[in-house]
Amino acid sequence: MSMEKTRLKLGIAPLVDCAAIVVAKERGFFAEQGLDVQISREPSWANIRDKLALGSLDAAQMLAPQPISMSLGLGAIREPVIAAMGLGQGGNTITIGAGLCHRMEQMGGLTNHVLKAVIDDDKAKGRPVLTLAMTYPFSTHHYELRYWLAAAGIDPDRDVRLSVVPPPQMVGHLSAGNIAGFCVGEPWGSLAASMELGRVVATSDDIFAGRLEKVLGVTRSWAESHPETLKAMLKALINAGLWCDANRAELAEIVAQPAYVNVPVEAVRHALTKPGAPVFSAQAANFPWRSQAMWYMREMQRWGHLPADINTRRLAEDIYRPDLYRMAALELGRPVPLTDYKSEGEHAGPWVLTQATTPIAMGPDLLLDGARFDPNATAAAAPAPAHKESTP
Repeated sequence: MSMEKTRLKLGIAPLVDCAAIVVAKERGFFAEQGLDVQISREPSWANIRDKLALGSLDAAQMLAPQPISMSLGLGAIREPVIAAMGLGQGGNTITIGAGLCHRMEQMGGLTNHVLKAVIDDDKAKGRPVLTLAMTYPFSTHHYELRYWLAAAGIDPDRDVRLSVVPPPQMVGHLSAGNIAGFCVGEPWGSLAASMELGRVVATSDDIFAGRLEKVLGVTRSWAESHPETLKAMLKALINAGLWCDANRAELAEIVAQPAYVNVPVEAVRHALTKPGAPVFSAQAANFPWRSQAMWYMREMQRWGHLPADINTRRLAEDIYRPDLYRMAALELGRPVPLTDYKSEGEHAGPWVLTQATTPIAMGPDLLLDGARFDPNATAAAAPAPAHKESTP
């Protein structure tokens, strides 16, 4: 069948994990599939949300929880959006500013438990609460930061102030002293560290290894009216992800360009090669696990951002679409999981997924606090905090 549309506009955020979309254009993977793609570098996740909903973007790099929040109308816009594939795992950092790092080191080290001691000391002395930034209310960064804080007994709604700052502005806000730290995708943590403005104290792998970070998002109506175009786009991005994992040195040169991330190439190279670097294809990184969609919704419920009685499994099946990914991957001869769900938090090291067309080598999937998440037993949710907010 012929494609419904061949000229596309795709949105990206200036982060290392825009890589698959950028490489698919720069290295000709879109062209191989008959697609002529324009990439639009957007300044914030809210911009991507709005432009996708309005139809000025055909598809976009999106935060893994963003199709969920948009489909449910959490925030400014309600528009059914699907996650057609993953664009990678991990790659975020929690970075603490130099001044706060100094205080933490004096009290024992750069851990979340020492941060709790600093916060308690501030409370006792009547100091203002610390402000920490994340990139979007319904974001991987927000829920990672909350998980990291809560694991040390810090109440994210009372003990600190959480603010939204777009990724490219994080380093500037840290330098100006407006925030004490942030959680954001690379290379912004590495850039802050290289400028000696702060230190990376945790990565995605420390909080939830193997977690889906970004997805390719399209509106449901667009997917239904452009099935062949969408499949061609998925094929191009699957091939681009393979290239990204295998060619990280060249990848750094590509994504650091002004049209994309617009930072020194050394910061991108460091972000792509350090421990906790994003994974673009290996370990089933492109598979949109419905179980992980359920985990995100569980965290949204934990913090009062989603009603407790909502059917997370049904929503995961509506919004995350591994069926679409499978069709594209199988036509390329790529191995794919045969299940849409898996338990999380069970593997400390490499393991093999056998429920697949051919066995797939997987990586660790531990959570920071040792918790496990079984999508078939969702009643075993994380404990609710002592204090909840109705909105993030």
